[in-house]
Amino acid sequence: MTDTIHDFLGVGFGPANLAVAVAIDNRALQLSGRYLEQRETFAWQPDMLLRGSDIQHHPLRDLITPVNPRSEYGFVNYLHQSGRFFEYLNVGSAFPLRLEFANYVKWVSQQFSGNVHFGSEVVSIDVGNDLGNGKLVQIDCADGSMQLARNVVIGPGRAWNVPEMFEPLIGGRVFHLMEYLPKIKALKAPERIAVIGGSQSAVEILLDLDTRFPDAIIDGITRKFGFTLKDTSPFSGEVYFPDFTDYYYNAPVESRLALSAELRGTNYASADRDVLDQLYMRRYESGLEGFRDHLTIRRSKTIRNACLVEGGVQLEIQDLHDNHRNVETYDAVVLATGFLDFGTGGQRRPNHPLLTELEPHFEFDSRLGFDVARDYALIGDDDSPGVYLNGLCEHSHGFGDAGSFSLISLRADMIARSLAERLSRQRATSTKSGRGRPAETILA
Repeated sequence: MTDTIHDFLGVGFGPANLAVAVAIDNRALQLSGRYLEQRETFAWQPDMLLRGSDIQHHPLRDLITPVNPRSEYGFVNYLHQSGRFFEYLNVGSAFPLRLEFANYVKWVSQQFSGNVHFGSEVVSIDVGNDLGNGKLVQIDCADGSMQLARNVVIGPGRAWNVPEMFEPLIGGRVFHLMEYLPKIKALKAPERIAVIGGSQSAVEILLDLDTRFPDAIIDGITRKFGFTLKDTSPFSGEVYFPDFTDYYYNAPVESRLALSAELRGTNYASADRDVLDQLYMRRYESGLEGFRDHLTIRRSKTIRNACLVEGGVQLEIQDLHDNHRNVETYDAVVLATGFLDFGTGGQRRPNHPLLTELEPHFEFDSRLGFDVARDYALIGDDDSPGVYLNGLCEHSHGFGDAGSFSLISLRADMIARSLAERLSRQRATSTKSGRGRPAETILA
């Protein structure tokens, strides 16, 4: 049993919880806590840092600028401090390279590394017993350690969407896009590779494979007739405004589902014009060079069966319209199939694996998932500890939570302010009852 009770613990230390650390520092909030991160060092999607790929949001939508444009943790200050401000301006690109933004996020993270326990894999989160301080959050780690806190901010990133038929096949030949670089580098002279999905990442991976394996046959398999252009209308882009988050949150559940379906093309199963044009030209160029099958888009297709065979992966592929089926064998299959949100149907599931033990303690619906307050806290009893979902609330808060930086700073600021207010009430209750126990001071 630990003697330390933290004001809060952060589960995960990716951009979402890094933004919370920045928000706490920005407001000089007197909190104590630490972050538990499974990785041994900080990294933002390191296995998808493909050469030439860029981010898909304005660089001023960073970890803090929308909340405090004068903050030292903004992207502009990073450029200045790294000596690349004028070079960056001279590039003339609307969006930074993904590698550059990853370097920026890492640069910010280094200023908070003393508050992070790296190599700490959280295996369960539960509401623990009352130890004289009210109900506490109990976090168990894979190494057998246990941590207690009055509150927790959960930001592990959304779970990968791996279609059920591929789950038993995951390994060296079948892998999700988030494992792309190490897995693809381990392949020895592949002759055929399939990429399943219709997202921006699917297109980027096809472009990378075209460069990496110019003599291989590369198939992009998508349910659509072709890869779809992302909805970049400035009107649709207002889903990434703070006002839309309020509008979406206050809408009835059925209206939220309808809005998500209507606006899905702003973020899902679609790609930016630049990469679509590149892919189309690469495909056309392959035909000019006499290698028409090198880069093929297998449109309007679904996978009916998948299995491992000697030396490869066998897929049964069916056309969605004429129902024709054929069987193909690939050296590797890349699942560019995205991530899961809360709820049922499509790319949803009722709960995140880390949150299952919290279901009895908070309002939970098997169809919709947890009931989440506007400040991203789970709704429970008056004496419940604060459990905040950071980056997991697309079902309740809309597209600003869709794995995007677009509203990350405002969300983190709201969580930090709510956390400070909740802790003030918790401390007052402990003082009145004479039950207080000191927390370890980590953040000041």
